[in-house]
Order: sequence, then C-alpha cells, then structure tokens
Amino acid sequence: MKRVLVPLAPGFEEIEAVTIIDILRRADVHVTVAGTVDGPVTGSRGVVIVPDSTLDRAEDSVFDMIVLPGGGPGTEHLRRDQRIARILKAQSDRGGYVAAICAAPTVLGDAGLLTGRRVTSYPSYQSQLTAADYRTERVVVDGRLITSRSPGTALEFALTLVEHLVGSAVSRRIAGDVLALGVDHGSR
Repeated sequence: MKRVLVPLAPGFEEIEAVTIIDILRRADVHVTVAGTVDGPVTGSRGVVIVPDSTLDRAEDSVFDMIVLPGGGPGTEHLRRDQRIARILKAQSDRGGYVAAICAAPTVLGDAGLLTGRRVTSYPSYQSQLTAADYRTERVVVDGRLITSRSPGTALEFALTLVEHLVGSAVSRRIAGDVLALGVDHGSR
C-alpha cells in the first residue's frame, strides 16, 4: 500500500487539505495527516481537523509522497518550520514524490527543490518562484514534482496524485465515482 504524508499547519486551506486526503483514501492510499502542532489544527476558514499524528512522530517515517496543502497562513507556518524543509529535502533526495498546491509551492522553493523545474501555484505567488520554470496550467507534473493552483483545482490535483501513485485506472474510477467534471459518467 502506498503511503502519503500530508502535513497540516494552522491556517491550512480546508478545501485543498480535505480533498487531497479524501481522494487519496478513496484510492486505498495510506494517508498520514500530521499536525505541525499538538492536537487539533484549525484551517483558514475555521474548520478544525484532528490529525492522525504529529509531525514529530511522522517525520522519520518513509512515504511514497509528501503533499502540502496551501492556504496563506498555513503556508507561512510551513515555510518557517525547519522540520518541513528537512523532510522535503530527504524525500526529494530519495526520489520520492513531492507535491504542493496554491501557496505551498513556495515551501518547496524555500527548500531548494524548484530550480529549473516546471511548477505552478496560486497566481499571486508566482513572483516568489523565480528559480522555477513557471506555468499557468491547472496541474503541472515535472517528474516526481506535482503542483497545482488553488482550491478550485484541488480535485484535479488529487486525482493526478492518485494517477501517479496507483495508476490511471484507479484515478478514472474515482473521478467517475465523484462525478468529476470532464469525465464520462455514463448511466450513473
């Protein structure tokens, strides 16, 4: 079973975090939601999530993918957390997937993972990603680096994560199950 770490910091973007977690779990991926703080973590719109673990307990584990949800305040917390930079660098060094959405690609940039790489983000963060080959597509894949733009692209992003972890057939099945736009739903 594939394993994914989703770190949650106070101020995370709820649509992005919950969509990523939900769609990956529908694909039978083992998702560990790890709070950067002890106890429940409050998102940017006041939604409270109880993580599976703390980042301190999860950071020494090996994951197939690490996915960072965005949200302005949450991303700022992630950018200041040296544990996040450390686990992202280790993940990249071992050839694992690294993914981020909205403002969170800036965290990857701070960790030195974006130089010359194709990347996207929420438009207002483009100026902070000058070392990257910036794109405006909804989801951008560059090898084992996957980025996306906003809460409005979260479902497409999550389905792309599934496609890369467990295959396109599973991604298409889940897209059909949730009646995702752009998918032939037949007689559903």
